[in-house]
Amino acid sequence: MTFDQIALFVLFGLVFTLLVWGRIRFDLIAFAALIAGALLGLVPSGEIFSGFGHSAVIIIALVLIVSRGLMNSGAVELIAGHLLSTSRGLSAHIGLMAVFGAGLSGIINNVAALALLMPLDLEAAKKAGRSAGLTLMPLSFATILGGMITLIGTPPNIVIAEYRASALGASFGMFDFTPVGLVVAVSGIAFVTLFGWRLLPKHIREAPEREEFAESLYSAELRVGKVDEDKPLTVGDLHPIADEKDVVIIGLVRNGRRVRGFARREQIRTGDFLVVEGDPKAIESFMGAAKLDFAGSERHKGGLGGGALSLIEAIVPDHARITGHSAVGMRLLHGHDVTLLGISRQGRRIQKRVRHEHVRPGDVLLLLGAEERLDQACTWLGVLPLLGRKTSVIQRNKAWLAIAGFVLAIAAAVAGLAYLPVALAACVVLYAATGLIGGSEVYTSVEWKVIVLLGSLIPLGQAFEDAGNAQLIADGIVTLTAGAPAWVTLLVLMAVTMTLSDFLNNVATCLIAAPISVQIAGSLGVNADPFLMSVAVAGSCAFLTPIGHKNNTIIMGPGGYSFGDYWRIGLPLEILVLAVSVPAILVFWPL
Repeated sequence: MTFDQIALFVLFGLVFTLLVWGRIRFDLIAFAALIAGALLGLVPSGEIFSGFGHSAVIIIALVLIVSRGLMNSGAVELIAGHLLSTSRGLSAHIGLMAVFGAGLSGIINNVAALALLMPLDLEAAKKAGRSAGLTLMPLSFATILGGMITLIGTPPNIVIAEYRASALGASFGMFDFTPVGLVVAVSGIAFVTLFGWRLLPKHIREAPEREEFAESLYSAELRVGKVDEDKPLTVGDLHPIADEKDVVIIGLVRNGRRVRGFARREQIRTGDFLVVEGDPKAIESFMGAAKLDFAGSERHKGGLGGGALSLIEAIVPDHARITGHSAVGMRLLHGHDVTLLGISRQGRRIQKRVRHEHVRPGDVLLLLGAEERLDQACTWLGVLPLLGRKTSVIQRNKAWLAIAGFVLAIAAAVAGLAYLPVALAACVVLYAATGLIGGSEVYTSVEWKVIVLLGSLIPLGQAFEDAGNAQLIADGIVTLTAGAPAWVTLLVLMAVTMTLSDFLNNVATCLIAAPISVQIAGSLGVNADPFLMSVAVAGSCAFLTPIGHKNNTIIMGPGGYSFGDYWRIGLPLEILVLAVSVPAILVFWPL
């Protein structure tokens, strides 16, 4: 072996060791490896930062932004709300959530799909009085499986498609992954629904519902829009929605004054305010379901200037500027375009109008506005935002706009009318122009650690291939399976890739395994596509550990899982994937 080959093997060995160790951020490891490769002369000077402009990096970033826009629009919430039912059996619930999660993962990024569905699953577990750990792992695995169905569903598919473009001259299309992905996803979902959750250990089955933190209850005012005079609306008509969303209607404001002794049959008029009590997410959800607005909503029309709206919780210290004053007196809405939506006061209900109530030290304020203005308003008011207490306000009136924009972008890319990154970028521009995503959200939606990882490893992966290292590994696998049919070599490649993906980032695994798969196909004199497809499938199947895929890491705390719980479902699931994917690949992508 040459010096470059030895140096690259040592460098990648060190990277893999540090990634498995897990004490250092993976993006820092990858970037440091890139710089080391450049200093050693392993990566040409003109190619050092070429990975950050690679189309795979751009597509992944754009998919994450588009996913955020779809989540902000409430397009998915419209359907997901029908999945929750306390009367449905556990297997039926898991099956419905798994199917919907897998389908959603094929449309948006699978991490975003889990982030959207996990709160719904936790709510269902709470209402049904069962452990969330019974359903979160099947849901996580289903979203991972569903990401295999389309090009944009998971980063490994994007990496493999773009590598094919550079190695073979043409990328995989949007739905080239669908035949094999569907076979794997359907088989995997059937397994986790019927058998998988039964394999979880006893401590998960009996564990009580785990709360990340106790939510504060806020008194909030919600404005009633135009009421149809031909269809009278009473307070009692909204009680079923309030009960479903876990809020309590505690008051009615008309012409600036509380209506004393209002009854359920009290008719609601245009311009009234309902006073409700609940946690921020429940209030936001009730506001959408009951078609109510917030005070000052006429000032928030979206667009590039306003951006998407968020709710944040902030505590009032002793010497805050707002102490002893009301939001109206401070001209908070008119001066900063931020609304005081609610106040939490140590469990006591607010008796006056929320925005007219004098704020006291120790109160927790529920503030609503564009993210940039919220930060400025908190600084001006002298209040302290609570870490992790931010809730996005869903713009449900723009759901169909979001869906239409996304469908048009994908259709244009599939029809060859626009390059996929350009089509997705146009969708991002549409979402930003209509206020579905704010200026800061364009950047915060992107998982920058993954972008740095991918941008750093692409030039190293190219150097690894150019130096002949991929060919050496490919020759070793071919020698190991000498005399066996080509599908055995394919199976070995998948098993190795799948094992690596359980302990390494799946993007890093695919960047190394992709060139090896093409070299193996060349050595055997067969079509490279089935080998590339096998890497895409195996690279996504990280079910044995909580570190192989971000979705597995996300559910670890809320589900109460330990490191050793994952393999109980994950090992038979990975064996099942190998058993069904190899025949499917050979049928749809013949050697």
